[in-house]
Amino acid sequence: MAPGHVAYGLGAQYGLRISADTVAAWERGLALPDEKELTALAGVLWCAPGDLLTAARTLREHRVARGLAVDELARLLGLTVSAYQRMEDSGSWRGNERQSAALSEALELTAADFVTATGRNEELGELLRSAVTTRWQAYTRPVAKLVPLERRLLQGVLEQLHSDYQALMVSTLSWSTGGPERAGADGEAGRAFLNGIVERFWETAAVA
Repeated sequence: MAPGHVAYGLGAQYGLRISADTVAAWERGLALPDEKELTALAGVLWCAPGDLLTAARTLREHRVARGLAVDELARLLGLTVSAYQRMEDSGSWRGNERQSAALSEALELTAADFVTATGRNEELGELLRSAVTTRWQAYTRPVAKLVPLERRLLQGVLEQLHSDYQALMVSTLSWSTGGPERAGADGEAGRAFLNGIVERFWETAAVA
């Protein structure tokens, strides 16, 4: 279907006044439809809203992908509509443990999806960087509050990341045998390790 045909369908079937240029911008990723427009677009194209999302990252995107209205999801979580809407709009989840579990179930979130959708990636990264550079044991509980993983698995992942980082850093202490260039390369490797710590965390958890 050409953009003009899609725009016509949006108007004829859903009463939305959307131009062909706007539809073309959606296709090129230059603009994003709002929730109502996305639902209508899926109807015109005979697909599910989730099929039009490349990779859901926010709470809103996951909710729309599952075809849930705000009030429906709020009811499943035991929250008022306004309370849930504030968290979705801000991208900062403040639900308790039971509500977090219900959110993951309702939106079919993996542990990694949950952390990303609830806006906790940055905080997780800070905790992981501290865990691998100091005593990882002290960070088990703080990380567990952010990440819905079984405690024993979480401990194993933190220990492995700590060991990997420390082994990498040991090589920087032997720069005298490899010269300054070797030390600089190892230092860069250490920074890269810390910068990608969240991705390494999930990769390690997947194979643990």
